[in-house]
Amino acid sequence: MTHGSMTQSSLANLQASLGRLAQSQEQLTTGKRINRASDDPTDAARAMRTRSALADQEQYARNGQDGATWMNLTDSRLQSMNSSLLRVREIGLIGGTDTNTGTAREALAVEVEQLRDKLLTEANATYLGRPIFGGITAGDKAFADDGTFIGTTGAVQRTVADGVDVTINSDGAALFGSGATSMFAELDALANAIRAGDKTAIQAGIDQVDARKGKIIDELSSVGTRTNRVESAIDAAKDSVLSLNSNVSELENVELAEAMMQVQMHQVSYQAALAATSKVIQPSLMDFLR
Repeated sequence: MTHGSMTQSSLANLQASLGRLAQSQEQLTTGKRINRASDDPTDAARAMRTRSALADQEQYARNGQDGATWMNLTDSRLQSMNSSLLRVREIGLIGGTDTNTGTAREALAVEVEQLRDKLLTEANATYLGRPIFGGITAGDKAFADDGTFIGTTGAVQRTVADGVDVTINSDGAALFGSGATSMFAELDALANAIRAGDKTAIQAGIDQVDARKGKIIDELSSVGTRTNRVESAIDAAKDSVLSLNSNVSELENVELAEAMMQVQMHQVSYQAALAATSKVIQPSLMDFLR
């Protein structure tokens, strides 16, 4: 073995020792065992797949939370509308008695009209600029002022798990009707019947109110069932996020105590390599002849 080859071999070993020291210092500084795919190709690939699954679960949780908020708002509006219709029914019963004067009937009719306007406002309630009873419409209202449905019937869905889509909206057209056959037109007719003291028309209006209340109560039950399903999916997604984060940590993160020991060990190794190399690379005859 020539002096040159010994020198080259010593320098190569010295460089390798320095590389190991640099890698262990990087791991200690970043707190990660894998900082690039070449550090551990197998675990790096596993970590990438795990992070992809983690991103999916985080998105499912966000989707579920968005859907739950939408349905909670729907539940609140339907509860309020049910209460308003209950008051309309009470007014109708009062208006159908023979003891009412013209002034009293007018006051009752005006209250029905006010409740009708309140119900229309609630039917046009929005979430993030979208009418919750408007289906898949791109507009900002589900119903026109005359009670005509101007939304677009369709299912608004959220993906809350792999292959699991939940419909989060309620069909406004099915619940409240449209135009001349809408709940709002029915309340207008009831108000006019109360003004006129038409008992037959008043009773017909009360029956229509009962039918609308029945639909709203059924929809409240449906919203509650779907909300429970979404909330269960949110909990499952959050549990998966915790589990996957733990898996990523196990794959990528380094044990602090082990990393510190590795740095110290590689420092000692590098110092020893420096000392050995300094003894190998001694002045040669050519150095003296220069």
